[in-house]
Amino acid sequence: MHITLAPGSYVVAVSGGVDSVTLLHVLLAQPGLKLTVAHFDHGVRVDSAEDEKLVRGMAKSYDLPYVTARGNLGPDISEAAARQARYDFLHTVRRAAAADAIVTAHHQDDALETAIHNILRGTGRRGLTSLRSTDGIKRPLLHIPKTEIIQYAKDNQLLWREDSTNAGDAYTRNYIRHNIVPRFNAADREKLHGIIVAMRQTNAELDAVLDNVLAEQLSEKGMTRSWFIMLPHTAAREVMAAWLRQGGVGDIDKKMVERLVHAAKIFQPGRQVHVAGNLTMHVGKAYLALKHIER
Repeated sequence: MHITLAPGSYVVAVSGGVDSVTLLHVLLAQPGLKLTVAHFDHGVRVDSAEDEKLVRGMAKSYDLPYVTARGNLGPDISEAAARQARYDFLHTVRRAAAADAIVTAHHQDDALETAIHNILRGTGRRGLTSLRSTDGIKRPLLHIPKTEIIQYAKDNQLLWREDSTNAGDAYTRNYIRHNIVPRFNAADREKLHGIIVAMRQTNAELDAVLDNVLAEQLSEKGMTRSWFIMLPHTAAREVMAAWLRQGGVGDIDKKMVERLVHAAKIFQPGRQVHVAGNLTMHVGKAYLALKHIER
């Protein structure tokens, strides 16, 4: 199995499932890598302690540093909250280990599922490519289909555990995994994967242009409102989303962007609009400003 990962120090997220178990095994054969195994127990399943036991044993057998934590999140936790808790833990481990990045086992099927999921959520062009490698999070298996990962694990007699929460269709992502992606034939999968890969490049170029345009309209007071009001609605949505990303807003969807674009163009000066968490958008006469409200 061919993957590309530059020499360096990495924290490898290992759940105990076939994807991450395979990832760790493949990384062990790569030269110049210093690895730390990190396992987060969400505390959602009653048998999750068995996952931790398996991963701990793997790290010991490979003679790798091992860090674990338990979230006690409960069975009713949302996918988004569980993901946030997991990445908070992984970033904490990365900082403690002074590692270059986190490595996760997301693969081609995950990229397809995420693209479909985000299309349904209305996240726009970036939703197609939200699952990608970044400076802080490396995903070297994104070009590898799930079937190839399973075959590799079998060929190398690896041990892994199945997550029982993946079996049902309660989560939208599971429904997509079980009922939509399997309907694609090989040609359909390759076509969608090609669209996603091409869109990554397109998005990178568009984001660079948006950042440059925004830089001309931003000051210490905020974003020039008169300029924003004159933008066509589609362009205004893209600018608003880029501005929010620069402001540290992570989970941006179509409804949020539409609501804020409407407020920015229509509201009277002096109004404040909730964005997310303790972040608000202040609508002034001349400027739009993102402000954190102390609680």
